[in-house]
Amino acid sequence: KVLAENDQLRKEADDLGPRVELDYWKKKLSKFNYLMEQLKSPDVKAVLGVLTAAKSKLLKKWRPLDIRITDAANEAKDNVKYLYSLEKYYDPLYNSDPVSMLDAIPGLINAIKMIQSISQYYNTSEKISSLFLKVGDQ
Repeated sequence: KVLAENDQLRKEADDLGPRVELDYWKKKLSKFNYLMEQLKSPDVKAVLGVLTAAKSKLLKKWRPLDIRITDAANEAKDNVKYLYSLEKYYDPLYNSDPVSMLDAIPGLINAIKMIQSISQYYNTSEKISSLFLKVGDQ
């Protein structure tokens, strides 16, 4: 169910700022971290051990799911890390008047450029474009 939700397209209002992006990924990270903790539990390890010993065909279904869950957790962790780095640059968009916020814009643009060039997951044109739209809306 969590993976199905993860694969769905996001639907959001048009006038949301960049904090919404960070909040979205923090919630996703929380979900996947909880799921990863459960998967590492002794009970799950015991069941996997029994399935392996029994050479169960269920393992063929399990392995791709485990990989997808791990990848989604890594994506959320990576995105939260990089979006947190933007926070100091977009805070003036929320807390300043239009003239004062001008000083923060070059740093924000450079930080987004850095994310696009370094991030393993957030470097898609869709995600960067969406982030720029949120910055512009704010």
